This record gives sequence, C-alpha cells and structure tokens, in this order.
Amino acid sequence: MADLFDVTSINNMTLTNRFVRSATGTRMAREDGGVTSKLIRHVVDLAEGGVGLIVSGHAYVLPDGQASPRQLGIYRDALVPGLAEMVSAVHAVGGRIVVQISHGGASSNSGLTGVEPMAPSAIPATEGKRVSFSGCRAMTHDDIDRAVEGFRQAARRAQDAGFDGIQIHGAHGYLFSEFLSPFYNKRTDAYGGSVKNRARIVVDAYNAVRNEVEADYPIMIKMNVTDFLEDGLSTDEALEAASVYATAGFDAIELSGGTGWGLRILGDPNRGAIRTVKDEAYYRDMAQSLKHTVQTPIILTGGIRSYEVAAQIVQDNIADYIGLCRPLIREPDLVNRWKSGDTKKSGCVSDNACLSRAPDKDLQCFHLTTKTS
Repeated sequence: MADLFDVTSINNMTLTNRFVRSATGTRMAREDGGVTSKLIRHVVDLAEGGVGLIVSGHAYVLPDGQASPRQLGIYRDALVPGLAEMVSAVHAVGGRIVVQISHGGASSNSGLTGVEPMAPSAIPATEGKRVSFSGCRAMTHDDIDRAVEGFRQAARRAQDAGFDGIQIHGAHGYLFSEFLSPFYNKRTDAYGGSVKNRARIVVDAYNAVRNEVEADYPIMIKMNVTDFLEDGLSTDEALEAASVYATAGFDAIELSGGTGWGLRILGDPNRGAIRTVKDEAYYRDMAQSLKHTVQTPIILTGGIRSYEVAAQIVQDNIADYIGLCRPLIREPDLVNRWKSGDTKKSGCVSDNACLSRAPDKDLQCFHLTTKTS
C-alpha cells in the first residue's frame, strides 16, 4: 500500500516522499527576473522543511511573457548563474527542485513588458466593476513558433542551471491554459476547435523540450481541470487533454484549476473556507478518473490541509503525489512536522490573503507575526 513517505521516482528524479510544493509566484526575484538571496532562503526553507519536491514559482520564458513584478525569469542566459546558485543551495540540504516555465499570454503585464499581450484569440479591452482588462491580440503562427522556441531555450537553461527537471505551466489562465480553453481560444486553424488541436501547442512545446534535454530528464505539466468560466474548459475536455499529454510523454501531470479572469468574474468556488475534511481536495474526482485512464504519475493539488486526507489519497491510488501551496506559505516545515508524528491539520485558514497581497509584498502568511521564509 502506498505511503506518503515512500521513496519514488519521476523519470530519473528520486524523491524521498510524495509531497510536492506546488508552484506559486513569490515576487522575491529582481526586477529583471534574477534570483535573490531572499528567494534562495525561501526555497531552502522548504527543502529543510521536508518537502520532497519543490516546484519554483513560474519563470517567464520570453520578455513579453512576464505576468507580475519581480517574477522569476528564465528568458536569457545571463540569468543561469543565479538559477544555478538557487539549485545548488537546495541540493546542499538534500532537496529536489524543478523550475516551472511559463508565458503569461493574455495575463502578461504590458506595463512591465512594454508590448501588447498576446493570446490564442484577440480579446477586446473590458471595463467594469468586477472586470478590467486591457485587451490582447491574436497570435500569429510566427508567434506560436517563437513561444515554443522560448520554452525550448528555457529548458536548456534549466538543465544548464542544474534543476532536477522542469514543469511546463499549462494552468491558471496563462498562455498554454488559454489555448486549451474554449473561452480564450476561438481559432479555426490547427490550434483551435477540437481538444487535440487546442492542446497542440503544448505537445509542440513538449517535443521541442524533449529534443533539447537528455532523455531521462523529467518533464512535467501543470494543467487546469476547470477554468470556472462560462464556456470555459469542461472536466471532460480536461480529461481528454490529460490523455493527450500522457501520450505525448510527459513524466507527471499536476491537476489544478481556475484562471485570473474567472476569479475576477465569479470568484473561485474552490478557494473558500475549508472547515472539514469533506471540503478538502477540490479535484479528487478528476484525479481518480484520470488514474483510470493513464499510467502517468498524478500530482493532486488544491485544498489539501489534513494529513489524513493526504494519506488516504495515496493509499486509495487517487493520486501519486500531494501538491501543497498555501499550507507551506504558512508553515514551510509542515512535512517534517507530519513525519515526526504531529499530524494535526495545517494552520492555513485558506482566506487567500497570501495570494491577494499588494504588488510590493513578498509571499507570506499575513496571519503570522513574522514571515514564513
């Protein structure tokens, strides 16, 4: 029977337990995306806290794909030495770390990039009480090729920096998530219409990356199971897309959900208060369905707060790994605490104050008197 503290492998990467720190932006990088001592301390705290695998905050692969201030970057070779220093610090304390590579798409910040955002299809500017969006242009085929090349080059830099693998960001309303979502993607060419077509750019990026890195180098993907948008991605479509990604050869699939647009319009129905164990593991059913469909390892992220819930998920073969984000913002050493036998629930109150922070604030739990990292 699977246990949370089993030693496992994803391709050639050996992990000491089944806990994954799911990626989140930290706003701890330099203005140009470079690594800082504060960011290094942050990931070292997670490694020392017992997390089996750290996924970095999303790192933008092209200058026009930056989504937020002080976001980690991997868009030029000059950033590699800083990234290598971060990796070495994690390895020095026995940790494992992969870099999440991303392009913001429609969510790119034109105030930072200086150019109009691009997306699968054009979206007009919108003003309103709940939604304010500056608009974006439709990508050309040259744009698509340039984006794929950006991911290929980012993967080369990741391997040069010593990361244990990469995760392609295909969730949360960023570029690859937008291609998969019928809300964003109205294309009528080979990148629109069917789920297979809408997933094509991700498969193109996977193939480009796989041809760039060594054969045993782990390549994972994070994907949405739902957008929380009217006319957005359905769970049936997400299941089909996940099968496409598994067939392409991804070494692990992380399940998540939601988009920035959806949060502004509807709010996220899955990120409210978590009062009982029944409120936990938002995407459990999707993970269970996917486990019946593919052999690829599954990382389940979203609303897991209790040791007992995490243990049951892996024991029941619903997912292979447990993704944690907000609990580790509050308590970076949560995994070590649970391993020691103190299995009381995470202290995270799930109010999203950590994620709705002001632009000048680093990632932190605002319910603590001091920063968690």
